[in-house]
Amino acid sequence: MLHYLSKRLLLMVPLLLGITLISFVVIHLAPGEPTDLQTQLNPEASSELQDRLRVQYGLDQPLHVQYLSWLGRLLRLDFGESFALDNRPVLDKILERLPITILLNVLSIVLILAIAVPLGVLSAVRRNSLFDRVTTVLVFVGFAMPSFWLALLLMDWFGVRLGLVPISGIKSLGYEYLSLGGQLLDRVQHLVLPVFISAIGGLAGFSRYMRSNMLEVVRQDYILTARAKGLSERTVIYKHALRNALLPVITILGLSVPGLIGGSVIFETIFAIPGMGKLFYDGVMMRDYPLIMGILVMGAVLTLVGNLLADLSYALADPRIRQGQGER
Repeated sequence: MLHYLSKRLLLMVPLLLGITLISFVVIHLAPGEPTDLQTQLNPEASSELQDRLRVQYGLDQPLHVQYLSWLGRLLRLDFGESFALDNRPVLDKILERLPITILLNVLSIVLILAIAVPLGVLSAVRRNSLFDRVTTVLVFVGFAMPSFWLALLLMDWFGVRLGLVPISGIKSLGYEYLSLGGQLLDRVQHLVLPVFISAIGGLAGFSRYMRSNMLEVVRQDYILTARAKGLSERTVIYKHALRNALLPVITILGLSVPGLIGGSVIFETIFAIPGMGKLFYDGVMMRDYPLIMGILVMGAVLTLVGNLLADLSYALADPRIRQGQGER
């Protein structure tokens, strides 16, 4: 297991470099520059001012020189300074918003697994029953429904018309004056809709994966053997079948991390949540290259770590993988 972990960590280095190189080139190929927003909207700005800004930001240098300079700073964990008017360090901005995005994604994953796994198992066990057919229809409706449209719809119903939950931010005015219980309740109320919107697409997909895997596993010979031994159906399903059915789901869970992080841009913008998604959107609108690259690097690292954890969980769940690693 240690050899496998070391090998995967080493492979993450060139992969991360490739991601940063492609991202750096793509964002510079996009039309417009950071200086345009500061000069084109100012009637008194001259072309000389724009040239000085390009020199100040290092945009006058060739693209490969800019990338190597940025990469050198990255190796020192220096993401540079934002091109925004505050000129704050990019790392400070990211670390300020990162916990919120991680919290939302972790809660979404927990909600997905807590509902999708039992739902998929019950649908497989009760195949072609009324429960299976109803959940299949509901799941596909949830999967096909645009998340931004559903977010606006729920905001109108539960936030505006019924007034049950807030529709923006992560805390209310006067939050610091509430008791500990009141602060906890306030956070929960603010996070209910964003977490649900973030999880609804994954919930639909994971429940179908779980159902398909369970149907495949229950046909295996060792399941027939377990039933022939007289074991209860609950023991056969939840002790023998479920563990093997979870293996592909673990892999898909690791691959779904980029989708969760990317999807946070949508619902964080809709709900005005000060997370990395909202910060990334603002950075793209302002052509803030250091901020964009910093967020992309952080997202790439989280994605690679998520895939690594999925592979390790896969190895822990399947003894055959651990034995194969030991033989190598």
